[in-house]
Amino acid sequence: MSEGKPKGFTIWMTGLPGSGKSTLAGVLRKRFEDSGRFVEILDGDEIRKGLSRDLGLSKEDREEHARRVSYLAKVLSRNGVISIVALISPYKTSRDGARELIGKDKFAEVYVKASLLTCEKRDPKGLYAKARRGEITNMTGIQDPYEIPAAPDVTIDTEKGTPEESADLLIDELETLGFL
Repeated sequence: MSEGKPKGFTIWMTGLPGSGKSTLAGVLRKRFEDSGRFVEILDGDEIRKGLSRDLGLSKEDREEHARRVSYLAKVLSRNGVISIVALISPYKTSRDGARELIGKDKFAEVYVKASLLTCEKRDPKGLYAKARRGEITNMTGIQDPYEIPAAPDVTIDTEKGTPEESADLLIDELETLGFL
């Protein structure tokens, strides 16, 4: 990397709830911080507690949530920060909008892949169980669709390794793509 302001960019991690987005984001954050980079995790659940607390889970609200996260990632990225977005972002239109807003040269779409069965077994927040019992609606992968990315920049299958191994693979891919 050349002298001056470090290159900021956005790692947009999309996948079913429980696929490993937040876990992978945490491992990446530590790696990047240990190498002296500025990094921020934009976790969908955390952002819903503040910036998007006025939104529900309708398709329109999910798209607005993704738009807000996109804008925040754009601002951070242009200021030399690596923005790690951990957001279900179930709709292709939202992910395409994020790429357009942030800029193709500063955006890497990462499909964090895990089967629905695996995600239900992990179910860290108990959401799948609640959805199966009918206690919640609009659950992505159950009552609401998840549009699998047709051509993500990177696919990380979290069923095939530890979070640390997944981070190694993702960092290698980001280097190949010219982000690192």
